[in-house]
Amino acid sequence: MQRFEYFQFVPASLDVVWDFFSSPANLSKITPPEMGFLITSPEQPEMYAGMFITYKVSPAPGIKLDWVTEITEINHRKFFIDEQRRGPYNIWHHEHHFKEVEGGVEMHDILYYDVPFGFIGSIANMVFVRNKVKQIFAFREKRIEELFPSGK
Repeated sequence: MQRFEYFQFVPASLDVVWDFFSSPANLSKITPPEMGFLITSPEQPEMYAGMFITYKVSPAPGIKLDWVTEITEINHRKFFIDEQRRGPYNIWHHEHHFKEVEGGVEMHDILYYDVPFGFIGSIANMVFVRNKVKQIFAFREKRIEELFPSGK
């Protein structure tokens, strides 16, 4: 099992940040375009515990996958958790935490994941998967800075 943590400051109110990140429709805005990310489930006005979200995603050129996540827990304006129900990982558990701080919001992501295929999967994680996860979060950081400029 792999663990990945990520922190980012967003210079906006907690309400604005929560509204943006708790809307599945905004996922494509913060996902690298080369991943071909497309939500295929009907749009919902508000996220709720038990909600399933279906996607098409291309983690590498020529590979297209169906991915299903469930929102398993929500504490409004504090955190939500999504877990893969079908997709490329044995386990995908992603916690999204939001904390109001001076001048904005501190986001804290905690991701646990496990790659399938045993030893071969472990090698794939070392060579490709972990770096891809880091690249996705780096892209997200840049996009969030563009979407929520600090005004400095």
